Formats: sequence, structure tokens, C-alpha cells
Amino acid sequence: MQIYDIFLEFVLTLPALNEYFFMKLVFATGNPGKLREAAEILGGAFELVTPAEVGITEDIPENGNTLRANSQQKADYIYAQTGMDCFADDTGLEVDILGGAPGVETARYAGPQKSPSDNIDKLLSEMARREKEAAMARTNGVATIESLRKARFRTSVTLILGGKHHFFDGIMEGEIARERHGKGGFGYDPVFIPEGYELTAAELSEEQKNAISHRGKALRVMAQFLQGGEY
Repeated sequence: MQIYDIFLEFVLTLPALNEYFFMKLVFATGNPGKLREAAEILGGAFELVTPAEVGITEDIPENGNTLRANSQQKADYIYAQTGMDCFADDTGLEVDILGGAPGVETARYAGPQKSPSDNIDKLLSEMARREKEAAMARTNGVATIESLRKARFRTSVTLILGGKHHFFDGIMEGEIARERHGKGGFGYDPVFIPEGYELTAAELSEEQKNAISHRGKALRVMAQFLQGGEY
């Protein structure tokens, strides 16, 4: 174990110091909702700052073909520019009837403008088209998947700590609603119904959503790691 790791583990196991010690981490996001969620999960021993706060105002590259590749690319970019400990996430929505799409293209499903409303419109339209095709196939005796609206969110987080990479993942299973419900959350939340719930993620409280979300699961494992636990 390197000196950096020993020091971090020592500090985070001292409750008396945790009140005054803040470890600064750059989180590769400009989304207030994601920043707030991460801050709540990681706790008071960590000060999270955005790329803009450390002078990175340009778009951070993310052109990998997997979620992990994208999250690592973003974290690498920040670390190369600042030399600071940092982490980045990439999240994909995988819809069964769309063959796992939009996947790595989740944020720009309807185009490079990354409009959440346009993304949802395209998602519902594509699913309706595929469902119609599946119904016609069944009429003609062709077997099709039964959970037509089954979907999941998958998050991959890359943490760079003292120059070393660490990876954390989280999944939230659910299904896609037929229309928007709720005003909370962001992205596809108004049409995503988490497994075990009848409400969309946009209708849940922040506390409820954080407890079950894909990103929340990945960040809690990262928090456990940062606090010196196993993962």
C-alpha cells in the first residue's frame, strides 16, 4: 500500500478529524441533481467540485463504445488537466425491446443537443413501433420476448485517486411507462418505473430514488472504498 493510501485510510478512520478534514474531489458533471446526489451519498468528509470550478469549461470528450470507457475517458481528461483526485460516471438506459438501446448513446439518443424531452419522445416512439411489430409477429405465430417494456439503468463510475484507477458499477431494473409522469428527477426519470414501484423515478422523493438508483448504488460502493472498507 502506498503512503497516499495509508494516509487517506488513517484520516478517514478518525471521527474527530472527519469533522474538519475535507477531501476535495472533482466530479465530472455540470448537473446539479447528480452533484447533490453524490454529495449526499459520500457525506461530509468530501468536498465535491465541478470541472468549471477548476477551470475546465470545454466539453469533456466521451466517445468510447462502452459506459466504462466513457467514464474513464472523462476522469482521465480531468486528471490530465488538473492533477486532482476526481471521478466521472457514465450511465446508459438499456431497453429490451430496443435490443439494449439507447445504451451508450443514452444522453444523445435524439441528437447531439442532448435534449431530455426529445430523447423521451424518441424512446416512446421507437418502443411503440417495435411493440406493434412484435404484436404482428405474434399474430403470425412468431415468438417474441414477453417483457416488452423491461429496461434497466446501468452506471459505471471511474475514480482516480492518487493517480490510480478504481471502477464501480450499479444497476437499477425497471420498465418504461407509456407516458410521462412526475416533475422530479432528470433525464428519462419521468418514464422509468423502478422495479417494485408503481411510480416513475420522477415521482419518487430524492431519498427514495437515491436509495435504489443505479448511480446511488455505484457511489455507495465508492464511498465504502473511500472510507477504507471492502468492495
